[in-house]
Amino acid sequence: MAKINKPMRMCIVCKQRGAQDTLLRLQAQEGELVGFTKIGRSFYLCADCIDKNDKRLIKILNNKCKKNHKSIAEFGIILKEIGTNG
Repeated sequence: MAKINKPMRMCIVCKQRGAQDTLLRLQAQEGELVGFTKIGRSFYLCADCIDKNDKRLIKILNNKCKKNHKSIAEFGIILKEIGTNG
C-alpha cells in the first residue's frame, strides 16, 4: 500500500509540527488578525497555543499585526471568532 502524506506545517509559537488541517491558518491584514484570504503571507497556530495565556503568543501576534495589545483576551476574542468562522 502507498502511504499518503499529509502536508505538515509548524506553529509559530511552540514550533511543533502538525498536519495542516489541525492548525489554524491566520493572516495579518492592516494590523488585524483575519483568517487566511488566499492572498499574501500567512502563519499557523496550534490549538494548545491559542488556549494558553502565554506572553510569548501575545508578543508574536503583536509582531505579526504590528500592534501593542497587552493581554491575550484582546486576541482571544479575535481567535475564537476566526476559529469558528474560518
